[in-house]
Amino acid sequence: MNMSNIDGWIVPIPILYEDNHLIAVHKPCGLLIQGDKTGDITLIDLIKGHLKEKYQKPGNVFLGLIHRIDRPAAGVVVFAKTSKALARMNQLFHDRKVRKIYLAIVEHRPPINEGLITHYLKKNEKNNKAYISEIEKKDYQKAELYLSFITSSDKFHLLGIELHTGRHHQIRAQLSHLGSPIRGDLKYGAHRSLPNGGIDLLSYHLEFPHPVTGEMISITTDVTENNPWQFFNIPAQKWLEKYIK
Repeated sequence: MNMSNIDGWIVPIPILYEDNHLIAVHKPCGLLIQGDKTGDITLIDLIKGHLKEKYQKPGNVFLGLIHRIDRPAAGVVVFAKTSKALARMNQLFHDRKVRKIYLAIVEHRPPINEGLITHYLKKNEKNNKAYISEIEKKDYQKAELYLSFITSSDKFHLLGIELHTGRHHQIRAQLSHLGSPIRGDLKYGAHRSLPNGGIDLLSYHLEFPHPVTGEMISITTDVTENNPWQFFNIPAQKWLEKYIK
């Protein structure tokens, strides 16, 4: 999808999957999914413009927001093109029937190689940050993810994460609490920012039953041309192939 002519956004948005009911794309880091107080262009705006042009739609284009990833993160995001698909996809996410697998590059190797990580999380609206507790507290929500160490480079470590719940900044906050902040994530304890303002958190793979046909849909983004992910590409793919059997 060439977005170079829409409000000055010049980064191409790869389409990873599309049918009559759904469209999934690779969101680049730095791009908002939906509007906020900044008024910046959003992924929803770009996809609506693409669909309007592609299908020559005269009026407003329907595009249903199903889930989000953080602005500085990148990777797979899926939207609904019909109200039926939106309602059913919302139910699939609610019932935890969507597998959400992320890759993260962290500054310090976590204390465990593999296992279920459970914390309790509360969002602070004022500073847009999540705070972690190891015990259940009032107004804190349970946050779970399954962490797997994949490999290391000279300075950094690649983790695979299956997200079981979808709390605000969950992966970022939980990894920081473990002493393994995501590369570039100053908000959660990284030592330095990245030149593009992003963080090394990638929504890598989504898997779910199609909301209309019931067929299993598997969507994986490509990391071969995205530094620094390309360094870890082969071990990440081998890990995913083994992990999702």
